[in-house]
Amino acid sequence: MRRLSIIEGQLRGVTKMVEEERYFVDVITQTEAVTHALSGVENALLEKHLSKHAVDQMKKGQKTKAIGEILKIYQFAQRKK
Repeated sequence: MRRLSIIEGQLRGVTKMVEEERYFVDVITQTEAVTHALSGVENALLEKHLSKHAVDQMKKGQKTKAIGEILKIYQFAQRKK
């Protein structure tokens, strides 16, 4: 939640920069920072999900369900490339 709050502040800053018609390269630099920060949140959520839920499913004998989850995540990652 802390990371998302920081990103929210960054995005408000980008909005203000656009409203003020700031230098294009500066705006793009900030949008790249927001994109990178969101990617970090995605990675943290993914790690938590895999380390907790997928492992729990395997332990409960829900191997097919766990593999399905892992494959969904893999497919999502492939679309991001």
